[in-house]
This record gives sequence, structure tokens and C-alpha cells, in this order.
Amino acid sequence: MPDLPGQQALKYLIIRAVLNAIAFSGAQRLWPSAGGRGVVFTLHHVRPASGQSYDPNALLSVTPDFLDLAIQASIEAGLVPVAVDDLPKLLSDPADRRRFVSFTLDDGYRNNAEHAAPVFRRHGVPYTIFITKGFVERTRSLWWETAAALTAQEERITFDFGQGTEELDLKTDLRKHEAFTRFSAFVAGADEDEAVRRIDDLARQRGIDPLAITAGLTMDAEELRDLARDPLARFGAHTLTHVNLRRVSQKRLEEEIIRSAEAVEGYVGRYPNAFAYPYGFAAAVGDREVEATAKAGFAVAVTTQPGVLGPDVLRRPTAVDRVSLNGFFQKKRYVEALLSGLAFKLI
Repeated sequence: MPDLPGQQALKYLIIRAVLNAIAFSGAQRLWPSAGGRGVVFTLHHVRPASGQSYDPNALLSVTPDFLDLAIQASIEAGLVPVAVDDLPKLLSDPADRRRFVSFTLDDGYRNNAEHAAPVFRRHGVPYTIFITKGFVERTRSLWWETAAALTAQEERITFDFGQGTEELDLKTDLRKHEAFTRFSAFVAGADEDEAVRRIDDLARQRGIDPLAITAGLTMDAEELRDLARDPLARFGAHTLTHVNLRRVSQKRLEEEIIRSAEAVEGYVGRYPNAFAYPYGFAAAVGDREVEATAKAGFAVAVTTQPGVLGPDVLRRPTAVDRVSLNGFFQKKRYVEALLSGLAFKLI
């Protein structure tokens, strides 16, 4: 594992220990009910390993080989692969006691078509890609990629996080990670549109084009239309600007949800039945947002809060938990441990 700030490194150490304990002890055989009715997996990038020593977004990237292992582990565990928007109907059938797995990918990265889709096709597994209009149209930057490029390139920068201008030393990977963490906290705590604009402005001053990064990483409308020809591919909405919905007005909330769904229909020719909340953690998804996606008519909406499929899927189908396939945990035994559901009771 690369050098990480202490708290983050400790967190991953604990997670790895718990997953290994579950995998090597065989505990999942003692509590089969902990796995519920299956899981919805979250992915972002699927691409070959970068080999870079500094990659603050490494957790968002898995290799095609690991995706293949994750699919194998799911099928071997007896889970049936289905599209995420089919889950409410399937789980509502009292005669169907099967367990399910759904694979979802956020943000519409080009490598989803290049590297993930062939793996899904090889196994005949459906998958859902959640699309943000601002990325497709190249009007919104992926600030976390911009911040990564900025901190990777520079050895020293100045920035005002809200307490006056500071000078940041970025000469080591650890210092770079610490700075990236501060940019993340800045976006989470300030007005997000303004925070993203200011990060973009600093990047441009240093010769980095944020929207060129977006164009280099995400699919445009033509690429989405091409991928939509794959009968295994489905597409969901992921807002207009990838903003934390819990921090916007009611009017903007509705626009981000409904207009993004309309945009997806324009790209792929089908109105989406699924929605993914940007960020997806508790501070980004509350009752208001869950009610708004239900009112908009989505069959399902997914968070990034970890958990297996249980009765809540039918009670609140627009607040479905997902399990992240994390770039720091790319082993088949970790997937098997996650499928058991025991990790979510222990961590």
C-alpha cells in the first residue's frame, strides 16, 4: 500500500484484517443469513494498474482481472447476476428466494466500455453505468482527478482553504496525499460549485486543463450511444453536475435529478429506471433526496453506504446500499468476505 495519512492507513489496515479474518476463518458458513439477498457492487474505473506510487484516487480503480474475479466469486457463491433496476421486482416475488448480485459503475468513464464491458460480456452479466451530464458535455470537471493531477505535478502550491492563503509542501507522496485530503474536505465543506471552480482555476494557473481531464476520462454522447447497443448495458442518471444533493436547494435538487434522467434518455434512447446519488454517503443522501428520486419515478436509487440486500430494498427502493469494490482490496477472498455480509456487522 502507498504512503497514506495515518488515519486513512489505519482504517485500511483494520478493514484488511477483518476481511482476512472472515475469509480464512470460514465464518460465512456459520452465518449464511448475514449475506441477505445479495449485494449491489459499486465500481468506478476499470483499467490496468497504473503502477504509480502516488495515486490518491487508487481506491476508485480496479483492474479488469479483478473484475473477472469478482464476477467469478459472486457466481460461485450462488448469486444470480441481474440489472440493478430489476431488483425491486425480483425481490418482491415471495416464490423467488434466489440471491442476486448487481454491478454498477459511476461517472461514465471511458474505460468502462474499453475494459469492463468485455469482461461483463464474457460472463453474460448485465451492468449499469450512471451518467453525469456535465461530464458528457465537458462542462463540469472531475475535481478529484484535477486535484490528483495538480498535487502530483507540483512540489509547492498556495491555496486558501477558507482561513487565509497557505503554502503547501508537496515534495513527498505523503505530503501530496495530505494536500489531496484537504482539497477533498474543502469541497465537502464549502459551497461545492465555488470550491470546484477555485480548484479548477488553480489547476489552469499551473498549466492543467480540468475539462481536458474530463474529456480524456469520460465517454461523450457518441460513445454512450455506441455502448448502448450492448444488450447487457443499462444506463442510469447521476445528476447534472455531480454535486452533493443534500447541500442544494429543493429546486436544484429536482433539476439535478429530472434533467439528468432526460439527458440520459437523449444519449442512449431509453429513459433510465435507476439513479445513483453523487458521493452516496450519509452526508450526501437524506430523506429529502430519497423522497425526491421516488417522486421522480425511479424504480431504484443507490447510495454508497455499505450493506447487503435486505427488506429495506422493498420498503425504500430509492435508498439501496451498495458495496464498493475498492482498489486497495483486489483479491478474490476479499470479495467472498464482502458477499458474506459479515464485514458490515464487524466494521
